Amino acid sequence: MPRPPSHDSGRVAAPGLSPALTWLFAVACGLCVANIYYAQPLLGPIALSLDLHAGLAGLIMTLTQLGYGLGLLLIVPLADVVENRRLVTTALVGTVLGLIGITLSTSAAGFLAASLLVGAGAVAAQVLVPFASHLAPEATRGKVVGNIMAGLLAGIMLARPFSSIVAAAFGWRAVFGISAVLMTVLIGVLWRALPRREPHGSVGYARTMASLPGIAWRTPVLRRRAAYQGMMFAAFQTFWTAVPLLLAHEFGLGQGGIAAFALAGAAGALAAPLSGRLADRGLTRPATGIAMAIALLSFVLGAVSARFHSMIGLVAAGVLLDGAVQLCQVLSLRSLYVLAPELRGRLNGLFMTFIFLCAAVASALAAAVYTFHGWTGLCLLGGAYVALALAFYATEFMRRRPALAAT
Repeated sequence: MPRPPSHDSGRVAAPGLSPALTWLFAVACGLCVANIYYAQPLLGPIALSLDLHAGLAGLIMTLTQLGYGLGLLLIVPLADVVENRRLVTTALVGTVLGLIGITLSTSAAGFLAASLLVGAGAVAAQVLVPFASHLAPEATRGKVVGNIMAGLLAGIMLARPFSSIVAAAFGWRAVFGISAVLMTVLIGVLWRALPRREPHGSVGYARTMASLPGIAWRTPVLRRRAAYQGMMFAAFQTFWTAVPLLLAHEFGLGQGGIAAFALAGAAGALAAPLSGRLADRGLTRPATGIAMAIALLSFVLGAVSARFHSMIGLVAAGVLLDGAVQLCQVLSLRSLYVLAPELRGRLNGLFMTFIFLCAAVASALAAAVYTFHGWTGLCLLGGAYVALALAFYATEFMRRRPALAAT
């Protein structure tokens, strides 16, 4: 079990984190992670343009997510080895190259290869979050992480409506071309604005990667918080994978209406700053239970709203779910970042890799469950994920362990 040192490791040129730099971290995280989701509402037009069989259109998202998953496992741990500013900007260069490749692609194979590169480079967001935590003072670390995670979630939620609107006006290629320009500008801004951070005592990439299984085995807080957030994010993916189908089939919404719904759901990002403040006040344990209860309530509300054809209720369900998932994630990251500063990159990589795997499985199941069992079955599936998290959460009160004090 990593001991919690009283100071951060790594040499940082400019200590502290100003409000302006916090804002920059939040915007950068949002722009990075948005690249994973731009294609989701555009699968049909992209597949048609590239002569990709409709049955294989799902590969567009699968390859991007696969790249992201590989990046989480292979790139994010480098934050404990490589100077952080250089790691972030290098990853973003890969993203820009992938976006240019997508914009200019003339074949499905070229598009899919470029998508893999975009996903891998997008993990720069998961390097920026622990980077910011190194700069933040202990007393306000939760608040800082919460504010930055709000930007990340906003990027996830705003990516779909942005790509829908731009594609409707200028075509799907313009979405990725615009993003390539934005990411190029972001690279320059981050290189100038971010301080340098050289990790202390680097043992090299091979030994760093070899240490991952041992860290997971010796860190019960990591396993517990990853299980919580894995189930919560599985519920999140379940809802947002199927709700566009529901809106189109049952509410008769077109692409613009679905984009507006996703935009309204982005209000859940406002929960992130609150969750960071709760963590800083030592309320992580009760706030985690509250987040799970809200998530469960959101699926009940979602099922009832669809039955009575209430758009307001469905929007409220989406906002509540997004807020609950964001609350749990910030609380989890705050718990991990107090363990051992020299391991933050690896802890974050392991944590996010498990969450990504849960989300990927949930996405695959959600479409099938909705097809065969409708929205009610979908809500039961999402609620079941949250119920599993709550059952595991209940074990915290059966026996207190010193190693779980941070939770």
